Amino acid sequence: MRIACLLDSDFEDSEFREPYDALRKAGHEVAVIGLEADRELRGKRGDEAVRTDRGIDMVSPDDFDALLVPGGYSPDHLRADERVVQFTRAFFDRERPVFAVCHGPQLRLTAGVVKGRRMTAWKTVQVDLRYAGADVVDEQVVVDRNLVTSRQPSDLDAFARESLTMLERVGAPSR
Repeated sequence: MRIACLLDSDFEDSEFREPYDALRKAGHEVAVIGLEADRELRGKRGDEAVRTDRGIDMVSPDDFDALLVPGGYSPDHLRADERVVQFTRAFFDRERPVFAVCHGPQLRLTAGVVKGRRMTAWKTVQVDLRYAGADVVDEQVVVDRNLVTSRQPSDLDAFARESLTMLERVGAPSR
């Protein structure tokens, strides 16, 4: 399956690397999508540096089967750009798998797709999600229909496991 990974600078290093590697190891193609193509992005801890494969203007949600949004400061940077918000919203409109960890759900807040959804996130983001009408729980990993969420780096094994399970369950959707 083809997975879009939305990423900008100051992402949480492990929250990018561990799910990215797990998805690729399972045979999925993961494209790093940023605000611009071929831009180097660095993790907030300085452990990771990655180049974007494509810019947001070069892609369509229909090019991908699923969406990954790592945490850190990246989601907050990305949600300031309406193109990224619309891209994110499209995965919910099409009911395609969406994987978000830590601050990743901030993009969902801005896209207006959290009301009534059961989910988790970093503790400060949990408050915002509650105000937006989400059913927030403080658990390692939460699966709600097409959405997989986790709280923090220590949850990444469960997050990757449930993300891969969802991809196996849905199979490659027809486009």
